Amino acid sequence: MDFELKHINPKEYEGNVVLLYGNEVSDRSLPLGRKELECLKVKRAEKPDAIVVFDRLPYHIYIVNFNSEEPAPEVQEKLRRAADKVVDMLKEEKQNSVALTGEGVIAEEVVAFMEGMRLADYSFDRYKTKTQNHVLKVVVEETFLTQEELERSMRLWNHIEWCRKKVNMPVADLNAERFAKELEQRAKTLGVECTVFNKKKIEALRMGGLLGVNKGSVDEPRFVVLEYHPAEAVNKKPLALVGKGVMYDTGGLNIKPDDYMQEMKSDMAGAATMAAVLFAAAENRLPVHLVALLPMTDNRPGFNAYAADDVLTMYDGTTVEVVNTDAEGRLILADAIAYAVANYQPELLIDAATLTGAAVRAISTFGIAAMQQNAENPFNLLKIMGNQVYERIAEFPFWKEYDKLIESDVADIKNCGIAQAGTITAGKFLAHFAKQTPYIHLDIAGVAFFSKKQDYYCTGASGYGIRLLYAFLQTYEMVLN
Repeated sequence: MDFELKHINPKEYEGNVVLLYGNEVSDRSLPLGRKELECLKVKRAEKPDAIVVFDRLPYHIYIVNFNSEEPAPEVQEKLRRAADKVVDMLKEEKQNSVALTGEGVIAEEVVAFMEGMRLADYSFDRYKTKTQNHVLKVVVEETFLTQEELERSMRLWNHIEWCRKKVNMPVADLNAERFAKELEQRAKTLGVECTVFNKKKIEALRMGGLLGVNKGSVDEPRFVVLEYHPAEAVNKKPLALVGKGVMYDTGGLNIKPDDYMQEMKSDMAGAATMAAVLFAAAENRLPVHLVALLPMTDNRPGFNAYAADDVLTMYDGTTVEVVNTDAEGRLILADAIAYAVANYQPELLIDAATLTGAAVRAISTFGIAAMQQNAENPFNLLKIMGNQVYERIAEFPFWKEYDKLIESDVADIKNCGIAQAGTITAGKFLAHFAKQTPYIHLDIAGVAFFSKKQDYYCTGASGYGIRLLYAFLQTYEMVLN
C-alpha cells in the first residue's frame, strides 16, 4: 500500500473517498445531499462509530463516524479498527484505491487511520497461487502531515510487515541459518553492524542452553547480534533487546499434545520483533544506542535430543536442571541475556518472547504480560507508551518468594516451576541471568500470532509490540533525565 499526499476536495474528487467525521464541524465539507445528511445524523445517533456508505457509482463515499471528545488513545484505536473494516469493504468491491480526508479532525487521528489501513491490508500471500486483492494506493489530504512525517511512518510500517512475513514463514523455508543470513543482508542495507555466530562459535562461547535445545535438530543454531550506534545517542551504555528465536517448537521429547504444535512456526516472533524494532530505529535515525541479541534454533525430539533430568551449564556458568524440554525458550534466552550483560553492560535490557501459555490464560489476547527488575522508571514509561499506541502491558508481580519455585535439588536452578504462576517463574528464571542489570520481560505469547482475524492485526503474525517499543525508544530520553 502506497500513500500520496495531495489536496482533496471531497465534493469534486472522482474516486472512492473516506471522510473521517469526528464532530459536526465536518458537516460543511460533506459531499452529501440534505436527505443523505439527515440519514447520516440518524445513523450516527444510533451508533456513534458507524461506518456509513453512500453510492457514487462506480465509487463510494465512506463516512467513518467517531467521537472526537473521547480520550485520544481510544479514539485512535477505534480509527485503526474502522480502517480495517474499510479495507475489507474496498477489497470486497475489488477497489484498489481510495482518498482520505476529513474536516475538524487532527493529524494524529488521520495517521491512526492510515496506520490501521496499512496494517490491515497485509496478508501472507507467499504460497497463494491466485492473486489476492489489496488496496494499492491511498491519497491523503496533504495538510495533515509532511512528506517526511509520512516517510518516517511508512518506514516503521514496512518493518512491521517484514516481521510479519518472517514469523509467518514455515521452518522448511526459514530455519536458523537462513534467518541469520536474511538478518545479515537487511542489516547491511541499513548500515547496522551484524555479527553471526555459527555452531562452532556458539560452542566456543559455551552457550549450554542454546546448544542443549539444538541437540535434537539437524539444523545448526545461530546467534545473531545486531548493533545500531548513532553518534548522537542519548544513552552512554546500550539498550539491549533480546528476542526468542525458536524457529519451530515441537516441545522436544516433552512433545506437544493434540494441536498445540500448530502455529509453532511463530515461536521466533520475539527475535523477529526485536530485529524489526532495531531496524526501524536505525532507518529513522532514532538517537538511541541499541544492541539486539537473537538466539535461534528449532526444538526437535530427534538425534541425541536433550531430555528432562539433563543438567545444562549456561554461558555464565549457571547450572540448570531440565524439568521440561518444552520450556526451551527461556534456555536460549538465558544465554543471550548473560552474554549481553557480560559483553555490553547495558543500562537496560528488554526481552520479548512467545514464552508461556500461562500468559494467555492470565490476560487472554488483549495485551502483553510483563515484569520488571530494577527498572521501575523505564517500565512506567513503557506502560504509558503502551496505552498511547494501544499495545498495552499488564504488570505481573516479581516478588522474591517466586524465586523458590525454580530452586533445584540437583543444580543451581531448574527451567520450569509448578503450574501456578508459570508466566512469573519463567520471567524469574530469565531475571537470574540479568543479575543487577535493569531488566524488563515481555511475554508476547498471546499477541504475536492470531489463529483468527484480529482487527487490523489480521490473521497470523501480528507484529504486536513493535509500535510499542518504537514509541518507547522515541521517548526514551525521558527516563534518563
